[in-house]
Amino acid sequence: MRLLFFIFILGFSFPCLAQQKMPIGSIDIAGNTKTKYYIILRELPFTKGDSLDAQQLAPAIIQSKQLLMNTQLFVDVQIDTMVVASQWQIRIQVKERWYLLPLPYFRLVDRNFNQWWVDQNRSLDRVNYGVKFIQNNVSGRNDNLNVWLITGYNRQFSARYTIPFIDKKLTKGFSVGFLHATQKELNVATVANKQVFLRHTSDARKTWRIDGSYSYRPDRFKRTTIRLSYFNETIADTILKVQKNYYPGQTNTQAALDLSYRYQYINVSNIVYPTSGYYTDFFLLKRFATRGQSIFQISARQLYAKKISSKSFLLFDATAAYKSPIDSVFSNSRLIGYGGMQLRGLEYYVVDGTAGVVSRNALHFNVKNFTLTNPIPIKNHEKIPIRLYLKMFADAGYAYHKYAGPSNSLSNTLLYTYGVGLDLVSVYDFVFRMEYSRNQLGREGLYLQGEFNF
Repeated sequence: MRLLFFIFILGFSFPCLAQQKMPIGSIDIAGNTKTKYYIILRELPFTKGDSLDAQQLAPAIIQSKQLLMNTQLFVDVQIDTMVVASQWQIRIQVKERWYLLPLPYFRLVDRNFNQWWVDQNRSLDRVNYGVKFIQNNVSGRNDNLNVWLITGYNRQFSARYTIPFIDKKLTKGFSVGFLHATQKELNVATVANKQVFLRHTSDARKTWRIDGSYSYRPDRFKRTTIRLSYFNETIADTILKVQKNYYPGQTNTQAALDLSYRYQYINVSNIVYPTSGYYTDFFLLKRFATRGQSIFQISARQLYAKKISSKSFLLFDATAAYKSPIDSVFSNSRLIGYGGMQLRGLEYYVVDGTAGVVSRNALHFNVKNFTLTNPIPIKNHEKIPIRLYLKMFADAGYAYHKYAGPSNSLSNTLLYTYGVGLDLVSVYDFVFRMEYSRNQLGREGLYLQGEFNF
């Protein structure tokens, strides 16, 4: 990168050099002991033989590092350039992640840490534990095999294999998965904007599912996925007595075929913690039920991150969702507080509905970057980089529910929250969030969240 900087300096001093196009003579890659050479080349916005000037090459190098890091194959990527015999010589040095990870699994049953800590009195009974066998980059083509063996409060066995590219053009891929799970407890109602649970002496719900998907990625930013899945669920009779509209047709069994379509446009600096760029996610699902009503779901998410200085950026993140029919059963009316539709400051509450929107907005400041030395000398993991971001945020949302009930006052109401927070970002896309927020009910609180992305 020092050589590239030198080229820029020359370019400003001698415009003729900056505008002189030269071919890319070679692209050398080092450090990829497992990852195939062509998988790395596939992410580059240039190929050997392309003619570029210095002003064209500069953003291409930045984008190349961004795209390679977003494959989540590497802990670090360095790209150096030089001019040899009137040709660009490009050298890419990668540090691969650990790809084989038998990991202990420990996770709370509840939606977030605060709900478990306060509403559930920090009960250690409400945890799942086990082991995850994760084999990423199985064949060196960014294909992944995951096997989960979970017990504790709930039990789950699941397996999934995903390969993004199966053709010579590196555009088409597939995924297959299987899941069998049992739960001791189910959320059967929403009262006073909070979940009401019913525990069963044996299994409150049994689920098994099998699915397959086809993916298409014509370029570096666009992704399309079509998935077909079949699932069968059974709830205990005692659950049905409390919530007769849990499933369509007031039955304790639901079997259905799901057909879904997803389109994504991903052009962000970091897929987990974006500081610049765009992200679009459009999702359609049609459920063909064997009993009762079939359902239709549509959702769209748009994220935009804009740098306003070298140390700060704005983040706008909006999601909208619609579920049909609007008088849908309870299991199809979960909206704000579930999945990606979260409002900071409403961690203790849920807002049911069949249509809604959430907007999350924040101003981030990079206050500190530093590196820790790994006390255990491990190849490619000698250093642990840490970035700290201070943020101010303001969120808003709305959920429409035809049958909200008088106690669920947050449905059919404009929602808003605001606050400040501190984010810690590290290796393996680890993000820890500490947020102090206030909601429209006047309740203030400190909320903690953390996630690893293997």
